[in-house]
Amino acid sequence: MARSKAETLAWLRQIAGELATATLKRLEDELPWYREMPPGRRSSVGLVAQAGIRSFIGWYEDPASTPWIAADVFGAAPRELLRSVSLQQTLQLIRATVEVVEERVSSTSDQSLREPILLYSREIAFAAADVYARAAEARGLWDARLEALVVDSILSGEADDALPSRIAALGWHGHGEVAVIVGFTPRLLDVDQVRRTARHLAADVLIGVQGNRLVLVIGRADPVRSWPVGVEPVPRPEDVEPAPEPAGDDAPPTSFLEIAKGLEDAFGPGPVVLGDAVPDLVAASRSARAALAGFAVARAVRHAPRPVEADDLLPERALAGDPLARSTLVARIFTPLKDHPGPELLGTLWAYLDNGRSLEATARELFVHPNTVRYRLKRVTELLGWDPTGAREAMVLHAALILGAISEPQTRRRSPAEPGPASRSRSGRAGGAP
Repeated sequence: MARSKAETLAWLRQIAGELATATLKRLEDELPWYREMPPGRRSSVGLVAQAGIRSFIGWYEDPASTPWIAADVFGAAPRELLRSVSLQQTLQLIRATVEVVEERVSSTSDQSLREPILLYSREIAFAAADVYARAAEARGLWDARLEALVVDSILSGEADDALPSRIAALGWHGHGEVAVIVGFTPRLLDVDQVRRTARHLAADVLIGVQGNRLVLVIGRADPVRSWPVGVEPVPRPEDVEPAPEPAGDDAPPTSFLEIAKGLEDAFGPGPVVLGDAVPDLVAASRSARAALAGFAVARAVRHAPRPVEADDLLPERALAGDPLARSTLVARIFTPLKDHPGPELLGTLWAYLDNGRSLEATARELFVHPNTVRYRLKRVTELLGWDPTGAREAMVLHAALILGAISEPQTRRRSPAEPGPASRSRSGRAGGAP
């Protein structure tokens, strides 16, 4: 015999505790992730299940209360529960609760509750999806602001003690060396596509947009991401793509230039400059300074490759006043030549460049055979890695020699007419003698 609605409500309120107990037992028996939870979180999940049953009773009494379902059910759980229980697990929780209620209702002759249970389970499922969607959206906006803050700190070089924790909060899974790429921002920037491309290159990336400049901070990463135990965050779009096959243990890591070439399409028309590699993300400001300085002068190089390494623009950067480029040229070129045993390499390179890269003119100036000049230039190439016989590399070497000579400490030279210390001493004694 069918009950009236008032009788059904009274019956539901009477068995609410029994339903909650049966639901928790069902969760314990059927859901391994629930059994493995710490007691505090299991208690929170139980509160959600009990709130769901009470909310169903309230909804059955007044179906117009649908908009409050999410607040009624999920408001009983602490905020950190959303970060430890995934949407899939939440739906499993809802299914287990609905099955317990359905089984209890089926044991009676009154089947008038079956349709309300189906309607309510649909509403609660949509409400759960809405809660997680809002949480994911809020997390995405927060991540974007934090990512912009981290990239800005790297570009400005104002790294502080909070930078490592901010990087960790972003889920950075790069390891080892890091490099910075700078180029123009495209008209339409697809951030998700950039992250997917980086992931297929076994790299992680931080993205920063500063006006018309697009800045990418890249680091090599393991193909498979490992999350902390018990934490299953909402995956980013790029994380649902199939991961690349891991390379063998003996395979060399992908160079940053190859990664930059793979990410080239993310930038708009114009130069794309890759900074030099640095040991870790905290030291990325040095790579950023090099990339920004190279980006500022890249238009001065005709037919520059895309992407171009910042170290390939050292002369232009030095002319533009970049102190890092000047010190790099002196340290890599002038100092090794100056410290090399014997002055013939430095003197030969000076003469060769001053004589318009002519072997014969250099040989006449140094009073040696042209083959001797050719041999010394080969030793310069072996020592420095730059070939003086190439037009572009000769320019780099010439700029380094000029900067090195300017940076050398000056010594005051005595004019021929000026007496030396000994002469002044003798004249002083002569003038003072009685």
